[in-house]
Amino acid sequence: MGEASREIMRQARKQVEEWTPAHVHEALAEQHEAGSDGQDIVLVDVREKIEWNEGHIPGAIHVPRGYLELQIEEAVPDKSKTVVLYCAGGVRSLMAGSTLKQMGYPNAISMSGGFGQWKSGGLPFVQPRTLTEAQNKRYSRHLLVPEVGEQGQFKLLDSKVLLIGAGGLGSPAAYYLAAAGVGTLGIIDADVVDESNLQRQILHNTKRIGQYKADSARETIEALNPDVKVVTYIDILDETNVARIIADYDVILDGTDNFPTRYLLNDAALRANIPVVHGSVFRFEGQLTVFKPYDGPCYRCLYPEPPPAALAPSCAEAGVLGVLPGIIGLLQATETIKLLLGIGDPLVGRLMTYDALAGEFSELRLFRDPNCPACGEHAHLDNLPTYSDVCAMPVRA
Repeated sequence: MGEASREIMRQARKQVEEWTPAHVHEALAEQHEAGSDGQDIVLVDVREKIEWNEGHIPGAIHVPRGYLELQIEEAVPDKSKTVVLYCAGGVRSLMAGSTLKQMGYPNAISMSGGFGQWKSGGLPFVQPRTLTEAQNKRYSRHLLVPEVGEQGQFKLLDSKVLLIGAGGLGSPAAYYLAAAGVGTLGIIDADVVDESNLQRQILHNTKRIGQYKADSARETIEALNPDVKVVTYIDILDETNVARIIADYDVILDGTDNFPTRYLLNDAALRANIPVVHGSVFRFEGQLTVFKPYDGPCYRCLYPEPPPAALAPSCAEAGVLGVLPGIIGLLQATETIKLLLGIGDPLVGRLMTYDALAGEFSELRLFRDPNCPACGEHAHLDNLPTYSDVCAMPVRA
């Protein structure tokens, strides 16, 4: 260190008080014991991210020295707080303290000896969870988005989404959820791949005709992203298995096109308090909404009874433009990610419709029915009709 640098340090020490790691630890312990009324000390780590990832003091805020002037006022808006800064050895934090003094933080303090002395003194520290080098590359575009970032990516990797059906809606939704890094995808489908599916069900291919769709979906997803665990259920969702299957999932994506399954799923999701992202398609038209239990209407609020079969034919009966399930399925995946990350304004209490021929999106407001037998004031979930005896069970979209 040259004479000029030593002089700068001497001036900084005149301006900025220094606390030893033991003093900082004691002050933080006293604050913790005082509870929420005594949160006057803010601990700020000014090291680089690679240093932070190797370990940091519990409860610290990470504001690298190079970004201090740009980020500190957002990280610590109350300038009257006692801001304790630390680095590796106490030099950068001292300089940072001098900068904060100039920015109007009168109680800026530097921890002498830095993290190195804190750690060698046997004081507690944590090593944060980090993405692997491969994950940093794979999800680099997510990491650049403030609403997602590294912590959001961890949320996605830890999330579990159940897809009801690996058909027209489930295929694009599952593919993009896997690409986004949703860690566990459950897929329930008892169907096999048919040649007529390939016009829209992009998880499958010609070589897999006759193979179970759930197994075909797993092969495609695992080839796309090794981070994703695929759990398959080669089964039909019914009263005997619905509660068990949905229990471990954070969000359910409904890709069915038959009313009995939708009613069954609605009631089970209400019991388990799991949101359902609902989509449907018909020829050139698609619909999308989110049923979030007791925060908006449920499926039975919209459809107290199923319409006559003649008014609601399946895709097998009425046909569907092949790209339409892709559009609605991707919107379902988007709504699912919003729910998982807790961002944006999910389509709760709103029904989005899409007319492919007109190229128009529309939106309808939906309201809970206070008299709904499933989610209303006098709900009776254990005594609801499933309509399995009056509804046909057409194949999935």
